[in-house]
Amino acid sequence: MNKQEFQQKLESGKPLVVDFWAPWCGPCKMTKPILDKLGREFTEDVEFLPINADDSRDIIEHYRVFGIPTVVAIRDGKEVARLTGAQNEAGYRAVFEALAQGKEVKVSMSQFDRMLRLGAGALFIMIGVSNNNWIVAGIGGILAFMGIYDRCPIWNALTRSLKRK
Repeated sequence: MNKQEFQQKLESGKPLVVDFWAPWCGPCKMTKPILDKLGREFTEDVEFLPINADDSRDIIEHYRVFGIPTVVAIRDGKEVARLTGAQNEAGYRAVFEALAQGKEVKVSMSQFDRMLRLGAGALFIMIGVSNNNWIVAGIGGILAFMGIYDRCPIWNALTRSLKRK
C-alpha cells in the first residue's frame, strides 16, 4: 500500500484499525487470525487495514512504527491508541469496540502482565534496599508503578491534562 491509498482510507470517515505486520514475523502470525476475525465482525463500523511493513516503508516511517506487530487505532485522522507486540483477543476487541461505539479507546493490561510488573518491581526494591542501592530500588518502584499506572487516578488526571495541551 502506498501513502496515497492510505490517505484515501483515512478520509473515508470510518474509524480505522491498522495492523502493521510482516510475513516473517512470528507474533504477527499469531495475531493475524484474531485481527482478521475482528475486522470481519466489526466491518460495519470500523475499517480494518493490514499493512505489510516490508512493502509500505513510507507509512511505517510516518507512524514511527519501530516494532511489529503494531496495531494503530485512528479516529478522525488522528491516532487514538497504539498496541505494540502481540496481544490477546480481549485487548484487540476492546480497541474495535471502543472505535465502533465512539468511546475512548482503553486497553487494560492482562493480570499476568500486571503481576509480572508488580513482582519484578518488588524484587528490585528488596534487592536495592538490602544492598543500600537506591538506584536499583528506584527502578523497582518504577517497575511496580508500571503495574498499576492505568488504575492510578492521579496519573490518569495528569495524562488527560497533558493530552489536552
